[in-house]
Amino acid sequence: MAREKVGVLTALDDAKIQLYHFKAIVVAGMGFFTDAYDLFCISLVTKLLGRIYYTKPGVSSPGTLPPNVADAVNGVAFVGTLTGQLFFGWLGDKLGRKKVYGITLLLMVACAIGSGLSFGHTPASVISTLCFFRFWLGFGIGGDYPLSATIMSEYANKKTRGAFIAAVFAMQGFGNLSGGIVALIVSAAFRNKYHSPPYYVNAQESLPRQADYIWRIIVMVGAFPAALTYYWRMKMPETARYTALVAKNTKQAAQDMAKVLHVDVAEEESDKPDNSPTRDTANSFGLFSKEFAKRHGLHLVGTSVCWFLLDIAFYSQNLFQKDIFTAVGWLPAAKTMSAIEEVFTVARAQTIIVICGLIPGYWFTVAFIDYLGRFTIQLMGFFFMTVFMLALAIPYHHWTQNHIGFVVMYSLTFFFANFGPNSTTFIVPAEIFPARLRSTCHGISAASGKAGAIVGAFGFLYAAQSKTNPDAGYRPGIGVRNTLFVLACINFLGILFTLLVPESKGRSLEELTGENEEECEQTVERQVSP
Repeated sequence: MAREKVGVLTALDDAKIQLYHFKAIVVAGMGFFTDAYDLFCISLVTKLLGRIYYTKPGVSSPGTLPPNVADAVNGVAFVGTLTGQLFFGWLGDKLGRKKVYGITLLLMVACAIGSGLSFGHTPASVISTLCFFRFWLGFGIGGDYPLSATIMSEYANKKTRGAFIAAVFAMQGFGNLSGGIVALIVSAAFRNKYHSPPYYVNAQESLPRQADYIWRIIVMVGAFPAALTYYWRMKMPETARYTALVAKNTKQAAQDMAKVLHVDVAEEESDKPDNSPTRDTANSFGLFSKEFAKRHGLHLVGTSVCWFLLDIAFYSQNLFQKDIFTAVGWLPAAKTMSAIEEVFTVARAQTIIVICGLIPGYWFTVAFIDYLGRFTIQLMGFFFMTVFMLALAIPYHHWTQNHIGFVVMYSLTFFFANFGPNSTTFIVPAEIFPARLRSTCHGISAASGKAGAIVGAFGFLYAAQSKTNPDAGYRPGIGVRNTLFVLACINFLGILFTLLVPESKGRSLEELTGENEEECEQTVERQVSP
């Protein structure tokens, strides 16, 4: 049976690019489109939330979210995402990728709508409800990481596998862009309907009552792309690799594969599971076994630590672009704008960065990853992120007078994050671990990344505060300039830990994990045994 199983896997590796590959990219990628929209749209409306719920009458500047509230609003979705990555990663290996793939989308749809309907008569009750729904939204988003990466990895052929997985992840860029575009459209519509003066002219009229609908509409729109792809996710068959290697039903794997891909696979074997004694010993080591530590321990450390370090820098930059732009003078002071105008201005700035830096970086990875390799792109990305962070930090005061130059340099850090470790840390864990542990290990790696995002979300908020004039409710920090130095050091550590991650370009999943060798060894043992 092992020989036929190898035949199924070889057919997958050698399959030509077909329409179903692109369909799988879109179906899996729309989950990441929604993930990015839901996670990052909150940064577009946090200033508005501060104005609506925390402005005090008679003060010279509009309200901002208190430190503990800002921590909760920015970080609670990441806590949910981390939890979801671990749980659904484990569940994807236990029950199969397909069985739990739809649950994540349903959670995302329900909780995106729930976030926009956050209710209450006091600021505390509204924010608490919002945080409740964003935790569970993050929980669903977390499941999408290991499942989407594993599914695309197991469907793809070995020649273009990197590009296919990168294309799924690249949908994050369009989700990010869509968040900015939706915020621009909604705020522009409200601005044209409700003309309001800047805060310093008339504090009360600068915040029309209808502004409360803006943030609710923006966060709820994230439910629609997820809902549109639910049907197609449910129509996807289980991956042939899971069925053959984990469920041990090679005949069913061949039949499932034939439904969606034009490949020729012999179906001479029985559809009964292979329960031979050697299977329980040669290829059944667990996650916490000495054998796993020997074969894949350093790999898991490498993928997890690299993702952790990357997300500290990446999410710090993404979530707090508005604060950095204000610090360098690219965004006007809050009191010179109305509440609606501020939403529009923040969305416009972040959309420019996404177009200039994020999206090109993702698609450069898609184009070059199967030529340059994962290791090279990740090493190069961390290196240039370090360089451009230092280039921003060392002449920091120059950039406060040269806003266009600052935006160009800042965009380049995003470009090399995405044409670099932000893409490769997602791809590699879906390739280098055994099929029965692949989703779990990807979930662990991704959860490590979200732990870094939590550090970035909370740490940057405090560290970037001015030494002499911190925001209300914050203690003095080390300032934006010194924070950029810290992020440069973190990126440099990423270079070092990348050395633990193997190159997977052009190799089959089973070659990387040794599963083909083990299957063949078991066949030989059964043939020579009396």
